[in-house]
Amino acid sequence: MYDPRVAQPPPAAASARGLLASKAGLVTGAAGWLGRACAARYAAEGAAVMVADLEQKRPDGEEAVRAIEQAGGRAEFFACDVSNAADCEALVSRVVERFGRLDFAHNNAGVGSWGLLHEISDEDFDADIAVNLRGTFLGMKHQIRHMLKSGGGAIVNTASTAGLFAVTNLSPYVASKHGVLGLTKSAAVEYAGDGIRVNAVCPGAIGNAAMDQPAELKRWLIAPQPMKRFGTPDEIAAASAWLCSDEASFVTGAALAVDGGSMAWLSANLD
Repeated sequence: MYDPRVAQPPPAAASARGLLASKAGLVTGAAGWLGRACAARYAAEGAAVMVADLEQKRPDGEEAVRAIEQAGGRAEFFACDVSNAADCEALVSRVVERFGRLDFAHNNAGVGSWGLLHEISDEDFDADIAVNLRGTFLGMKHQIRHMLKSGGGAIVNTASTAGLFAVTNLSPYVASKHGVLGLTKSAAVEYAGDGIRVNAVCPGAIGNAAMDQPAELKRWLIAPQPMKRFGTPDEIAAASAWLCSDEASFVTGAALAVDGGSMAWLSANLD
């Protein structure tokens, strides 16, 4: 099982390819387990990475930076609240100031509120929208502004399979992730002629070392996944690194499901 305290290196063959060699980018929500895995993968693929997260998560963010540096990569922590426009603008400026360029960006920061729709507080709904949807909008807005001047780039947004179909007890999260996919597709169409690619990665049920849910809930989470296991953060990171790389040069507007086959299972069971 993935340990969020340890940067997981990619397979040796992937590291040798250097998909992101000489590039620089950013990852939001990068002090958390999924964002940290993505930042580590980007660095292992040769990129300089800005590890961005909330100020209160600085200790975990700086630990992620140390792990990347100890593995021979380049990284820096930057405190950023993605729901704040000034922070998102400052984040882009810092990447360019520190690394000289912004080739890719991964808008990964996210939160989720649990409960039936009529029981969700207004505050919890607003928090999901502020971080997941507004945060993605603000991030892309300032990333695209720079990429338009610099000649292009690649953006990946963390959506979810919950952005592709309904999930009970997660209505604010589902609504926000559907919105993320709408922003992704709209931006992909608007900026395709400017050399800017915009895609989304849609994780299914992903496991991490901090998971302490009851066994019954875990079984419910993986039930739609034909592989019958949780995915790992490293598997999401590998897909995201490919989307950020020139290997995906003809891919834009995609919602890439990394889900153990759950979307295929859903389609088969609707027939």
